[in-house]
Amino acid sequence: MQKQLDLTLYLVLDPVLCGGIAGMVQTTQLAVANGVTAVQLRSEQAYDRRDWYQAALALKEVLAETTVPLLINDQVDVAMAVQADGVHVGQSDLPVDVVRKLIGTEKLIGLSVSNASQMQSVPWEQVDYLGIGPIYPTNSKSDAAPVLGVEQLQKLVQSKQCPAVAIGGINRSNITQVMQTGVDGVAVISAICAQPDVGAATQQLLQQIRQAQS
Repeated sequence: MQKQLDLTLYLVLDPVLCGGIAGMVQTTQLAVANGVTAVQLRSEQAYDRRDWYQAALALKEVLAETTVPLLINDQVDVAMAVQADGVHVGQSDLPVDVVRKLIGTEKLIGLSVSNASQMQSVPWEQVDYLGIGPIYPTNSKSDAAPVLGVEQLQKLVQSKQCPAVAIGGINRSNITQVMQTGVDGVAVISAICAQPDVGAATQQLLQQIRQAQS
């Protein structure tokens, strides 16, 4: 099925919070069925390469009959091996132009930015979307940049030249303020992965996003 880049509610999978690879697959099934619009495979833990490849394959199968794209964080080789829909890279990963040469023009590339200087250096012609953050304190990324807050997020959003998703500590208590900055969507981890009812949590977040957009 044809994939589409919709950043409205972007799920970043955490194998620890989800309970391993099988848990990530189940979380993805439930989250997508209830409205998640994009899925990223990411881990702060060192995983065996073959296990990560198998996880990506399983997630691709889950998303095969949906319009929801699968993006792989950092690991371009895994993304290429499973023919994922795209790659998300940070400031210390492979340069965007190199990633583009590797994966071709038909795949998506997302780039993390965390300040105005990085925003000014974005190769706009090469990237499909930005991940801006962290907006609030987060425990899901050990090397996270300094917290931006919604005021700085709004300033960065005003200078963007492609779609952007906000990430970092976003949950039901602050998602409305984040969406009111004009960002195209939010990326969440624990707000879905760590919830006892993934489907209900997804629906509630999506409802708040839609209300903030209206």
